[in-house]
Amino acid sequence: MDKNTLVGFTLIGAVLIGFSIYNRPSQEEMERAQRYQDSIQTIELQEAAKREAEAAAQSALALTLDSTSLFFGANQGTEQFTTLENNLVKVTFSNKGGRVVSATLKDYNNQQGEPLTLFNEEESAMNFAFEGKNENILTEDLFFQPMNVTDSTVTMRLQTTGAGYIDFAYRLLPESYLVNFDIRAVGMQNFFPAAQKTVNIDWSQLARQQEKGFDFEQRYTSLTYKPADDGSDYLSEMKDDKESFEEPMQWIAFKNQFFSSVLIANQNFDDVTLESKLQKEGSGYMKDYNAEMTTFFDPTGKEATQLQMYLGPNHFKTLLATNDLVINQDEDPELEDLVYLGWPIVRQINRWFTINLFDWLSGWGLNMGLVLLLMTIIVKAIVYPATYKSYISSAKMRVLKPHIQKINEKYPNQEDALKKQQETMQLYSEYGVSPMGGCLPMLIQMPVFMALFFFVPNAIELRQESFLWAPDLSAYDDILHWNFNIPFLGDHLSLFCLLFSVTNILNTWYMMKQQDTGQQQMPGMKIMMYLMPVMFIFIFNNYSSGLNYYYFISGLISILIMIVLRKTTNEPKLLAILEANKAKIKQMKGNRGTQGGLMAKLEALQKEQERLQKERMERMNKK
Repeated sequence: MDKNTLVGFTLIGAVLIGFSIYNRPSQEEMERAQRYQDSIQTIELQEAAKREAEAAAQSALALTLDSTSLFFGANQGTEQFTTLENNLVKVTFSNKGGRVVSATLKDYNNQQGEPLTLFNEEESAMNFAFEGKNENILTEDLFFQPMNVTDSTVTMRLQTTGAGYIDFAYRLLPESYLVNFDIRAVGMQNFFPAAQKTVNIDWSQLARQQEKGFDFEQRYTSLTYKPADDGSDYLSEMKDDKESFEEPMQWIAFKNQFFSSVLIANQNFDDVTLESKLQKEGSGYMKDYNAEMTTFFDPTGKEATQLQMYLGPNHFKTLLATNDLVINQDEDPELEDLVYLGWPIVRQINRWFTINLFDWLSGWGLNMGLVLLLMTIIVKAIVYPATYKSYISSAKMRVLKPHIQKINEKYPNQEDALKKQQETMQLYSEYGVSPMGGCLPMLIQMPVFMALFFFVPNAIELRQESFLWAPDLSAYDDILHWNFNIPFLGDHLSLFCLLFSVTNILNTWYMMKQQDTGQQQMPGMKIMMYLMPVMFIFIFNNYSSGLNYYYFISGLISILIMIVLRKTTNEPKLLAILEANKAKIKQMKGNRGTQGGLMAKLEALQKEQERLQKERMERMNKK
């Protein structure tokens, strides 16, 4: 640092010090500021005391008013819990609100190996609102009296200061996840207006994350509902959603991937508003559900409000059996819709074939990985005739490749594309080969393969079942894991997903090799065919290992089938058969004297093209 710089910094420092001294407040100014601050604090304390006094006055007033309430005695009490259980489920009730506060499934475990709890007291709420002549009843903060307690029944009684009461009667059905729930008013005729025929219900629940993979479970976690005269539907799984409905509802379900809490109404729900909010990963919850609705209520007590609660697994046949226990049988409850089995035709395949085949194989006591392997083999065997027909169609076109190459050499220019196509189609027609012959068999196979795509992720039997390196076939198998997130991939790599993608690449290569008929492909088509299997790594990395394992095995079997068919197909013999077909077709056409079908259309098209070309040339010559 030179002399001039040092002097400069010194002068700047002196200016700053002087400026701060000059602007420092005087003693009088500081005292005035302190008095102002003290006055503000005094005012704030006075206002706070005033607010406390007002709150105390309001509380005293409320206490005075509550003392005249018909349910004044129910405002105070000590929370007590009552448990009903059978061999499948344990349901706990609280006298505060008279509601279900928790449900634990005995045959299923959480990720820590403990009995699985659907929800607890802090994660759920159910409030009933009754509109009276002079006051309303909100049950959530009122204390009920447990009555008639047995191993399977309990009645929560909301007692008035007189002889009247409201009963919440619960009964856990044996060998079932279903709880019958009746609401009945006794001696309350004068409390309710004559026109009062409904009770308002506000039901909410935080859906726990029960499975290993957050993203995958979220795809199958949805607020599902069943209109009385229609099929089931659901709010969005991937975004916050809220919807109100005019049509009556038969049931409403707070659904996870494998478990559901379902509220069913014998007299249907009306004025329904449903809301689903996404929860953040790491919170321990998938969705925040809320349902507001009304249902029938008889204030005279002659007829009970009949509700039912299903607290159990999304197991297809269990839900089918539960349908028979639903009180309202005017409409099929279709609770089995909680297990999503795909589009209509695919759903029927799953319902009548896939599920029964799976149950039959799993009944042998085999590991679930072996069950999926056997299922894949059986499915491949069933669709083999269509696979064989598709292969032979491709093989016929492949043995005609030398003829196709001659046509390509005859019409090398792009403007001759139509003539080249016409001559190619004529060639296929002469040999009795249909270019679409391999497409129809492939389309026939698709519903069967798609059936397993929908079945496997929804098969609760695969939950927490291990196979090879995968500890849980219903969740991803993270053979590699890292502590950061890669876009579209996540924080892990699934080995079954990787094997599925590699097998798909090999299958694509082999299929393109055997389908090389000499015809020119669209630019970039080959690249696209190889790009898709690579994209599968990013698409299916978070999917269940059971699904990726199925795709891996299916692709591997497809390659083996193609290799065997290629080795066992005598292509010179096949060409000889085609040559014989050509002679037969030529003879048949000669006997008819005319050409029909496809050839006639091609010739007509060619003539029309030649006519249009001639007209264009004549117009150009005139100009």
